[in-house]
Amino acid sequence: MIKSTVEPECTGQFSPLFLDYLRQIPELRLFYNQYPVLENFKSLINGKDFSTEKRDLLSAVLEKQYEGMELEEITKSQINSLRSQKTFTVTTGHQLNLFTGPLYFIYKIVSTVNLAERLSRAYPDYHFIPVYWLASEDHDFEEINYFKLDGNKYQWHATQTGPVGAFRLDESFKSFFKEVTHFVPDFFKEAYLGSKTLAEACRKYVHHLFGAKGLLIADGNDPALKSMFRSVLEADLIGHKVQELVQKTTADLEDLGYKSQIFPREINLFYMEGGISERIEKSGDIYKVLNTEISFAEDGLHQLLNEHPERFSPNVVLRPIYQETILPNIAYLGGPAEVAYWLQLKPLFDNFNVQFPALMPRNFALILDHVVQRKIEKLGIDDVGLFQSVREWKTAFVASHAHMDIGLNEEKKTLEGLFDQMTANVSEVDKTLEDAFQAGKVRALKIMEQLASKVRKAEERKQSVSIGQRESIHAFCYPGGSPQERVENFMKFYLKNPNFLQELFEVFDPLDYDFMILKENNE
Repeated sequence: MIKSTVEPECTGQFSPLFLDYLRQIPELRLFYNQYPVLENFKSLINGKDFSTEKRDLLSAVLEKQYEGMELEEITKSQINSLRSQKTFTVTTGHQLNLFTGPLYFIYKIVSTVNLAERLSRAYPDYHFIPVYWLASEDHDFEEINYFKLDGNKYQWHATQTGPVGAFRLDESFKSFFKEVTHFVPDFFKEAYLGSKTLAEACRKYVHHLFGAKGLLIADGNDPALKSMFRSVLEADLIGHKVQELVQKTTADLEDLGYKSQIFPREINLFYMEGGISERIEKSGDIYKVLNTEISFAEDGLHQLLNEHPERFSPNVVLRPIYQETILPNIAYLGGPAEVAYWLQLKPLFDNFNVQFPALMPRNFALILDHVVQRKIEKLGIDDVGLFQSVREWKTAFVASHAHMDIGLNEEKKTLEGLFDQMTANVSEVDKTLEDAFQAGKVRALKIMEQLASKVRKAEERKQSVSIGQRESIHAFCYPGGSPQERVENFMKFYLKNPNFLQELFEVFDPLDYDFMILKENNE
């Protein structure tokens, strides 16, 4: 692929908070630990306190999570190396989207793998492992039960409830799978048809795509891992400390003019058991699980925390600190919304003596195939112009290619001058006629504006082929009105180019936060 870049701001896709973080404005310095440049990772390495006991437990849990899969030596070695005090992780996380979901799922993992390799070269005395956080506890099935490809939406309709990772690949899934089996690659068929749950299938296809690169897949839905997080769970449930800390930071950011991404609750946990995944709320002295008959007194809650910590699932406020508690992690790579809400959380990390990692934007990209490239070249659109609205482009394009002044600006000036002169002349005869002539000028100019609109539309018809090409370029870059990477599935490019992922690895730079334009360079 041929790579070029533009500054994120010119794309119109990012919030002021995200852009100001990239600019490293001084006002935001208190909201993060180390800005993600290569030289700052030494401080993060030295500052990460992760005991041998935690390392041994994490390694043992991952060995168990990978049971039943045929593993390459690199995966076994990566899991075992977590026991070493010289090993650190760099992590990204995402929901269990069907068939990988939108392109940016792939971009997240490629960015993370490349960061681990980059750090390994820069700090050869240490070992860095890329990790994909498998968000199996997420309960919002409607967000992940489909994927889009070439204008088509393929959707699994299920009636199951609870954490999506535990969703069974039942008859409803098999019926859905029949819609896509004729075009999806074999590794998807093996992953889905050879698995019982959505989490198992996701682990298998992500491992197929990235396991050889050393990626490890960690599922936080585990009682042993939750036991490491018990003190924070208790502080949230009983002391409500989390809400207090995050609300203050949120208010500080809002005082600087930024909009909040997340909003802490008194309790930031879900109760998770079987097909239940519901919020916990305190009412008087009783803790209630919403939409169920389940409730606890405080003593019962303490007992449950000790015996079954896995039944408590962190929401978006607690998930980052849970991740950083159970991993020897020094960097988190996320999208613009994730970066923004992590900035609300640093005092939470400080309070529980957990190091805040390097907060890194994933790589952002727009891929252009040969067909759309030819249209872009024909119209003379530069990289920045790809992010201009079609309406703005059309106005400028039609005006610059018209055979006359489509605004009739000279004619309007002439008409205005004529009425002004007539007004001056009649005022010598009868001043009461001035208002009538001025009103006539206004009406005449309105008519001229209407005529100018007709001229503009006539020119647009003459330029309809070029305008149609520009609209098709926009549809390719913004399918359905949203950025390509947030809509299209990676199979759009992978099915015709099996080297697609390797080409991404070659052009992605995890420490370059500009927006990439990637052009296919072979037929």
